Amino acid sequence: MSVSRRDGARSGARFVDALPKGPTGRIRSPCAFVTLASDSTNVSGVETTAHEEIDGEKTPPMAPLSHLREPPTTKRGARTRAALVKAARKVFEREGYLDTRLTDITKEAQCAAGSFYTYFANKEEVLAAVLLEAQEDMMHPGMGRVQGNDDPYAVLEASNRAYLEAYKRNAKLMALLEQVAQVEPEFREFRSRRADAFIRRNARGIADLQARGFADREVDPTMASRALSGMVSVMAYNTFVLGERQEDGTPLDFEELVSTVTRLWANALRFPGDR
Repeated sequence: MSVSRRDGARSGARFVDALPKGPTGRIRSPCAFVTLASDSTNVSGVETTAHEEIDGEKTPPMAPLSHLREPPTTKRGARTRAALVKAARKVFEREGYLDTRLTDITKEAQCAAGSFYTYFANKEEVLAAVLLEAQEDMMHPGMGRVQGNDDPYAVLEASNRAYLEAYKRNAKLMALLEQVAQVEPEFREFRSRRADAFIRRNARGIADLQARGFADREVDPTMASRALSGMVSVMAYNTFVLGERQEDGTPLDFEELVSTVTRLWANALRFPGDR
């Protein structure tokens, strides 16, 4: 099976068009092949269900649920809490986790300092709220399920594109996560458990491709999943967080980034056909 890069892109676009969309119209985590276990919301519109599922396996949330209080029951309380969470994300991304003060958050939210403690006990709690609210848009590297006569290369390209677009949108938050993981062991543990769940998902997908003759059967699926997922995530971090540039000082081209990581992933698994 051989497909040109242009045809692969068109096929990938059709694959993306068919993916489920969230309420904002954004793709709902295709590269992680994730669906929410529930779309339950409270009066504020904040999701009350933090667990996701991948291939029937519950995925750990991005932050400990024990850090969250019961959501407010009034519309006014919900609006205040939502304003605090929105402000917290903005301040965390601007100042960094360590340098953020609670007064910075309440000032950004334009509410009294005492209001913060109605909804959150400390900085860790509001960080948990920020992460749990953002997790639907925080994807993991990998490829969607290849079904029937789908072209694996086109599916992989669409998945990588969606992941890199999500990473680019959330680059400041991804930088924050790196910082938090260094200083907060509990958050680091949740992050590791969540990543492991997606690595297992990717490994199952690779094993399925091997069984169908689309991937190198001599490669260990789990090791391949770790290596390839790590490659894509590090490339994304270096590009969108560190701002790595080409030798002539120009920014890395997004389309070239998508093409490169997709080709390397496909070549590593020995997808059939010339690329």
